[in-house]
Amino acid sequence: MRKIYLILILALFLLTMFTLSLKADEVNVTGDWELTVDNPRGEMTSDVKFLQEGEELVVTMKGPQGNEITGQGKVKGNEIEWSVTRRARRGEMKVNYKGKVEGDTMTGEVQMGRFGSSEWRAIRKEE
Repeated sequence: MRKIYLILILALFLLTMFTLSLKADEVNVTGDWELTVDNPRGEMTSDVKFLQEGEELVVTMKGPQGNEITGQGKVKGNEIEWSVTRRARRGEMKVNYKGKVEGDTMTGEVQMGRFGSSEWRAIRKEE
């Protein structure tokens, strides 16, 4: 009987530790971030606001002319991706961001249609 109790206690302990480790791996990017994209014309920095509910992501970015651009995305583990559609003189262009979240920083690559790809990084703004 004593062995059964020890096994149950050990199993409960392991289950608790597993659950806590899952919670520690959860990422929440909700808030204001400063995004910098490296491109052939130099660095471009803009403000980004993320609203995360579970894995779903709503993104609001400032465009080059100061206009707001809204997009959708996902966060899975520490991986993030989102897309926005930018409007320019030559029409619309879908821009896809993919990257990794590490605490209050993110890094990744952005695909900009016929303009190719660039590296990006973001830092969470202090409240």
